Formats: sequence, structure tokens, C-alpha cells
Amino acid sequence: MSASTGAASGADLRARLQQLGGNLAAMVIPNIGAFIAWGLLTALFIPTGWLPNEQLAEMVGPIIVTLLPVLIGYTGGRLVHDQRGAVIGAVATMGIVVGSDIPQFLGAMIMGPLAAWLLKKLDEVLVPRTKVGFEMLVNNFSLGILGVLVAILGYLGIGPIASALADTLGSGVQVLVDTGVLPLASLLIEPAKILFLNNAINFGVLAPIGVAEAAETGKSIMFMLETNPGPGLGVLLAYWFVGPRALRPSAPGAIIIHFFGGIHEIYFPYVLMKPRLVLAVIGGGAAGVATFLATGAGLVATPSPGSIFAYLTVTPRGGYFGSLAGIVVATGVSFLIASALLRMEKDEAGESDLASAQEQSQANKYGG
Repeated sequence: MSASTGAASGADLRARLQQLGGNLAAMVIPNIGAFIAWGLLTALFIPTGWLPNEQLAEMVGPIIVTLLPVLIGYTGGRLVHDQRGAVIGAVATMGIVVGSDIPQFLGAMIMGPLAAWLLKKLDEVLVPRTKVGFEMLVNNFSLGILGVLVAILGYLGIGPIASALADTLGSGVQVLVDTGVLPLASLLIEPAKILFLNNAINFGVLAPIGVAEAAETGKSIMFMLETNPGPGLGVLLAYWFVGPRALRPSAPGAIIIHFFGGIHEIYFPYVLMKPRLVLAVIGGGAAGVATFLATGAGLVATPSPGSIFAYLTVTPRGGYFGSLAGIVVATGVSFLIASALLRMEKDEAGESDLASAQEQSQANKYGG
């Protein structure tokens, strides 16, 4: 295989992964508010929460097991086939919800779009052949009948498979935690963020595991692996203090957007300008995860967007030290490494370099 063929296949794989990440994000991000609502309920009312309340805590289980997966299935179906797809996506998701005793986020991401796609194909056959005046009858019964079938499919087939996969992933992550090598996950996560593959990792793997863990223990470190603002903050601080003089004025504004607004994409062009800075975000990310592990830190829900305010909001009682320590350590390590790497650079980057890097960042985001 030639070098050009290998490069093309690599670009195609990256584009497919980015598309997967975009699809996962499109199903989860519109429902982040519901996740945060569940996280706040958990942080407040479970026995170890801020305001323990046995009655109000009864909402925690049904929301995590039923409501959130159904919302994801509904949203995934809507993306494929508008409102009819949303309805059958929710119906299909109930099949795997009832057939499992764990939060079926992964199964919902499969069943919602799949059921909507099947209904879309069925509509393409039935709609042109439906007599005038019978549209509502045909539409309702076609959705209802197919909905029953895909719900049964989810209950008997997809649900058990998704449960087994979730258990396998959870066991694998637990091994990383038990052996103390979880910080090595930053070798994958931090470069993936620069290529906009973070959604596939965060929403497809980490968040479902984190939600299941938080439902049992009241918190999870999984929510912190990809969302830590420390590594990016360290890079931006390094640009501000020791970066090319032409770019230093742009760093403070980027810091505000990144750290307080939670828009991590703002620092991606700064890394792309100096690709070796990926070592800084990897080092910062690994140091942050190690600190989270050492302090027993965890969050009750995904902090989305990943700003310091969101972090503090979903930090459980007694967990502020660990959360803040991980962010501070990640920032410090990333800053030190990035500063050393920037000082080694002899050329002076300018605004044109930043503009070029921003264009490359956009190309990465959309698979260009």
C-alpha cells in the first residue's frame, strides 16, 4: 500500500470517527440539562448528599434508568426521521430499558436511530401507496406495529448485547482504576480532543460508565477524564506569558472563554500551531487524573460545558478539594511543559499562523 493510499485511508477513518462522535454528541448534548438535573438531585437528596431526603431521592433511580435513556432514544430518532422517528425511537428504547437493570445509554444510542431508520424506510414504501383520507390511519398503525416489533427486538436482542458491552467496558475501566494506570488514558483522550474525537470517547464510553457508577456511589471519576479544563488552561497561560509576542494579546480572551465559558475548542488552534504542545496537554491531563485518583475525587454528572462553574455545580459534598486540586495540578503541569516547549521555538508565530491553525481546527471538526 502506497503512502498516499495509507494517508487517504487514515483520513477516511478519522472522518468516520468524527462523524460518529458528532452523532453521539447530537443525541446527548440536547439532553445535558436533564443529566445535570439528575446530578443535582443526586448531589442533594441521596443519603450522602447535601440535603438527604428519602422521599425526594426516589426520583433518582427512575430518572437515570428510564427518563434519560428514553430522551436519548427520542433525540436519536428525531435526528433520523423528525417527529415520527422521535416517537418510535422512544418506544424502541423502552424495550431495552425494561429488559435491563442498568442505565441503557449505549443501547438507546443504537435503538433510537435504528428504529427511526426502519420507520423511514417503511414510510417510503407506504406513503406513495396510501389512499387520500387514510394517511392518519396508515401512519399511526405503521408506527405502532413497527414500534412493538423494535421494542421486542430491543428487549430480547439489543438490550442484552448492550448490557454485556457496557459491563465489559466498565470492567476494563475498573481495572485501570484498580491498577493505578488510569492516567494513561490521557494518551488517547487529549490528542483526540484536538481532532474533535472527544465526543465519541466522552459520550459514547465515559459518560454511560460514569452515570452507572454515580448511581451506585454518588460520584464518578469518569466524568472528569475528558472535561478537565486544566490542560488547555495551562497551554493558554504559557502562550500568554512566554508565547510568541504577536499572539500573547489573544490568550487572555481565550482563557476566559475556555475556563469560565467551558468552550475547550478555543485552545485547539494554539496546540495545532505548535503540534509538540500535545505533550503538554497529555502531561497535564495525566497529572490531573492522577490527582483525582489520589484524592478520591468524582462528579455526580457530566460538567457540560466543561467550565469551572459546571465543575463546581456537579461536585458532591466534601469533594471540592479533589476537584480543584486536579484542575490546578493539570494546569500547572501543562503550563510548565508548554512553557518549556515554547521557549525552545526559535521562530516567531504571528496572527496569520493562528488564523491558519484555526482553519485547520475547523477542518478537523468537520472531517475536512
